[in-house]
Amino acid sequence: MTALHTHRTARRLRLRGVTEADLDALTLLDREVFPEEPYPYFVLRQLFDVYPDHLLVLDDGIALKGYVLVGTAPDKSRSWILGLGITRDERRRGHGSRLMLEVLKRLRGIGVGEVLLTVSPANTAAIQLYENLDFAAEKGVRKGYFGPEADRLVMRLQL
Repeated sequence: MTALHTHRTARRLRLRGVTEADLDALTLLDREVFPEEPYPYFVLRQLFDVYPDHLLVLDDGIALKGYVLVGTAPDKSRSWILGLGITRDERRRGHGSRLMLEVLKRLRGIGVGEVLLTVSPANTAAIQLYENLDFAAEKGVRKGYFGPEADRLVMRLQL
């Protein structure tokens, strides 16, 4: 795989598992990517404790530039993409695909049967990314999925 570079810093983005030492930086990244409703630190902490093998980050050596977080059922029948985020300065460079392809490879490797995710119906770039990875939208938009005014499209991939 070729190294991914930023245009400004020309730093290689290394894909790696998150560490406990990354939790503060991960919290800041999540706040930047999802300013309306970021995960609180304690939730990211608990998700790290529960799903450490499926929390991957892109690191340029100075800061985290992206992450993917997956929760998997104990019987490995299904997994949910709980978060995928890339900093604004690194979007549209294939980093979301890179993170998703790696985590999907890992999920296949442990025998997960299907992967689900939700996405805002207005987020056409994310929907296109997921469709390019063979996710298919379930019928219609789920109104109020995350509460009032928080509609979501549920997408599914059979592995």
